[in-house]
Amino acid sequence: MIRAAFALALACWAVPAVAQPTERMSLDRDWRLAIGDRADGMAPALDDSGWKQIDVPHDWAIAGPFEEKARATGSGGWLPTGVAWYRKHFALPDSARGRRVFVELDGVMDRAGVWINGRHVGYRPNGYSSVRYELTPFLSADGDNVLAVRADTSAQPASRWYAGGGIYRHVRLAISGDVHFEQWGVAMRPSKVTREGAEVAISASIRNAADKDARGRLLVAIRDPDGRIVARGESKAGALAGAATGELEAQLRVANPRLWDTGDPALYTAEVTLAAPDGTVLDRRTEAFGIRDARFEAATGFWLNGRNLKLKGVAIHADGGAFGMAVPLAMTERRLRGLMKLGVNAIRTAHHPFAPEFLDLCDRLGLIVMNEAFDMWTVAKNPEDYHLFFTDWSSLDARDFARRDRNHPSVVIWSIGNEIHDTPYPLVAKSIVARLMKIFHEEDPTRPVTMALFRPNTTRDYENGLADMLDVVGQNYRENELAKAHADKPSRKILGTENSKNRGGWLIVRDDPAYAGMFLWTGVDYLGEADRAGWPVIGNPSGLVDRSDFVKPIGWERASWWAEKPVVKIARRVTDVIDTSELPTMVGVAMPQPRGPGALMDWSPENRAPHREAVEIYSNAASVELLLNGRSLGTKSRPADDSARRWDAPFAAGTIRAVARDAGGRTVATDELRTAGRPAAIRLIAEAPAMGSDFDHVGFVRVEVVDAKGVVVPGAANRVRIAVEGPGRLVAYDNGSPTEHIPFAAAERPVFGGHAVAMLRGTGPGTVRVRASAAGLRAGATTIVVR
Repeated sequence: MIRAAFALALACWAVPAVAQPTERMSLDRDWRLAIGDRADGMAPALDDSGWKQIDVPHDWAIAGPFEEKARATGSGGWLPTGVAWYRKHFALPDSARGRRVFVELDGVMDRAGVWINGRHVGYRPNGYSSVRYELTPFLSADGDNVLAVRADTSAQPASRWYAGGGIYRHVRLAISGDVHFEQWGVAMRPSKVTREGAEVAISASIRNAADKDARGRLLVAIRDPDGRIVARGESKAGALAGAATGELEAQLRVANPRLWDTGDPALYTAEVTLAAPDGTVLDRRTEAFGIRDARFEAATGFWLNGRNLKLKGVAIHADGGAFGMAVPLAMTERRLRGLMKLGVNAIRTAHHPFAPEFLDLCDRLGLIVMNEAFDMWTVAKNPEDYHLFFTDWSSLDARDFARRDRNHPSVVIWSIGNEIHDTPYPLVAKSIVARLMKIFHEEDPTRPVTMALFRPNTTRDYENGLADMLDVVGQNYRENELAKAHADKPSRKILGTENSKNRGGWLIVRDDPAYAGMFLWTGVDYLGEADRAGWPVIGNPSGLVDRSDFVKPIGWERASWWAEKPVVKIARRVTDVIDTSELPTMVGVAMPQPRGPGALMDWSPENRAPHREAVEIYSNAASVELLLNGRSLGTKSRPADDSARRWDAPFAAGTIRAVARDAGGRTVATDELRTAGRPAAIRLIAEAPAMGSDFDHVGFVRVEVVDAKGVVVPGAANRVRIAVEGPGRLVAYDNGSPTEHIPFAAAERPVFGGHAVAMLRGTGPGTVRVRASAAGLRAGATTIVVR
């Protein structure tokens, strides 16, 4: 029946099948949205002219409101959930005639059904999966086509963090001939990598959707990072049976490769052409990849290109703060570059597949990635979470995930689960581990597989054999336990998959050669997972940086341990340290201090009378001298245990300054704090002189409330209003506060700790003028060019 439908569709188009490379066409623009379920939402004749017009990526839930009684609870950040219908009207390009047409959706949250012209073509319960459905039999070649997507987050609570809602990633059409590469069907597998040469295997999965058999071969051209062709090759001609999928493989050698590395993220490209025996091009893909040797060793940890490297990683969630789950690439890049300045060299995608462009960016930045698939298996963490679908869908989700991401050089290890609650039932858990590892090894034999074990000593994972099924043993927290697991069995490769931010945990990893590294919980504050803290808290404050990417004292402390460039930062210790890294599992924990916990990066205490302040310096320099109003308070050397350098300093209004010096006495970095007066003005700082006008290219303007001398007032909470003139608009505005409930699209909000960030997008070429005003303060202004 399906074959008959395809034949009828092609006959209706009245043209023969056309062989030419796959064409991709963005479908991001001009969708219609209706919130609330509609039984007729998929009907082509439905009048949707009154629906809201939007572009995708789009997260409808981030618009709010925040509600204490939200069905998603604090897990979902108290934001709304429910059913949203998206509809897209489009006409096919002439190039689609006689060809096969697919829709590719990078992510729809959640339980997403897809229809074309009223015909159901697909469903996927996992909102993090990228999917593709064929539309060909049901398309109109000459008229209006209606693509309908139903996104359903009504079953709650379904996640432990904010997951968003709607079509929150990119959408496109793919137009192919009968014989074409499968989605993610081309795999690049470098091996035997040295600086003298590397073998590159190109494996291609090819779909022949026609009834008759065909033959084909691969023609491959590899270009180096400078665009020069450095290798050519081809596969043997192979049979491609009709209505089936076949495989072809080519082997090439690249001489003297430029290796992908953290300091030189060199990317090669392979143009892979599928050709018929007569030379007709059937399909063509260009794949970016990297040539590098990444491996884990039991005795010595992680190695990259012959260099022993500690993974100094952070786990992050996928939300982009004020953007929700529809995150512009500029926001992601700003965030990742900020973390890299703190010494972070690795990212763990917690706890699901991220957007494809996230990994593209990690490839370009030289960030190492632990790529994670699942947060739960068959045992629930929330009543309506993915455990309901795991048995039926996890093999498909895992296979698609591995195939989608296997060409990224940034990915060095797969994780099949985080703190999985099936492990108390070892027969069940071990069978799932075996099944998932088999899938990942089949789709990507070049990378190891781990999982983030949760209290493995309690569930006896080290004794019952479960831990040793993994290529690399990962454990969350309890760093001493994992070190002992290696000492008990030195053949185990070990990696801290999730770790607290206390210094003791770092020293264990730092000083044990077997420890490949660690991933802190977390790199960035994120929305949701706020049930323990309770209303009015909307997010989890466990990051090195807050939601607006303002670096906290604990972030600078980490930089003093991890960064390769000189670091020196001053902070006042105002309370004992509260380690918030495990906040979701701790009951009754008080909220940390603003920008905290426990330390403030200002010289503006409420008490201005003579008293003493506990000052600590975060620095990786050999020595640091502290000066108050030009008078030295002494010099201290770097402690062997990486603890902060501390002074019991007298308070005096003015300037406190830290001077960091290397072993030869040369000044390598300085930092200073000045005592703030009363709020007097608003200062706007455009982080870049120009921005774009598409979804991914936004501009950032820092908003600061300062005193008459230009010092940021840390206690300021003035309500600042943003106005935009010219070809641009305000798209989000955030202050990083864990308790702020003003919608992120609002033009007015209070600063938090004296700071906020306004995010803008261009609407056309020209110059945008941004103004900021607040009662009783001198207004601020800046400009950004839209290109």
